[in-house]
Amino acid sequence: MKLHVVTCLAGAALCLTLGACAKKTAATTPPAPTVAPTAPAPTRAATPAPAAAEQPRQVAKEASRMPDAATKLQIQDLLNKIQDAYFDFARHTLRPDAETALRANAKTLSEIIQQYPDFRLTVEGYCDERGSDEFNMALGDARAKQAKDYLVSLGLPGAQLKTVSYGKEKPVCTEHDENCWQKNRRAHVTQAQ
Repeated sequence: MKLHVVTCLAGAALCLTLGACAKKTAATTPPAPTVAPTAPAPTRAATPAPAAAEQPRQVAKEASRMPDAATKLQIQDLLNKIQDAYFDFARHTLRPDAETALRANAKTLSEIIQQYPDFRLTVEGYCDERGSDEFNMALGDARAKQAKDYLVSLGLPGAQLKTVSYGKEKPVCTEHDENCWQKNRRAHVTQAQ
């Protein structure tokens, strides 16, 4: 047993000695030599990218702010589906049938025109032939604004909608009866010119 204890002590002493040497060796090992740089490589001055290469990107970016011809046709197709909003005599509040007409395809139209911040729509306000020019211009303006506000509430960007009043100018019907006058009391949405 004595031999066993002596062997264990000898092994422990050997481990401590080797461990201490390893630490000493690691501590006294000089750092790796740094390589002295040779003559610096010649640097090229950064050349600016040619202006012509940037122009196509800018043109493409500007072009994307307006729809292409195919998208304009798609927008016009949606506008053709949105029926005119009709109003009661001497009124500018939207009737339920006018709201239904404006709501038709307005969500799809909104999704399209939001992609093109420079594209505009015009909401036109019209009146029948009765009343003074001044009264009808103001009423047509109120009708256009009412229709615009409703379209904005449906998600169309207000900044891309302008209004115009034609009053009793540009009638769609020229008969002198209630049926015809009703057709002229309207708000109409079109692409801005």
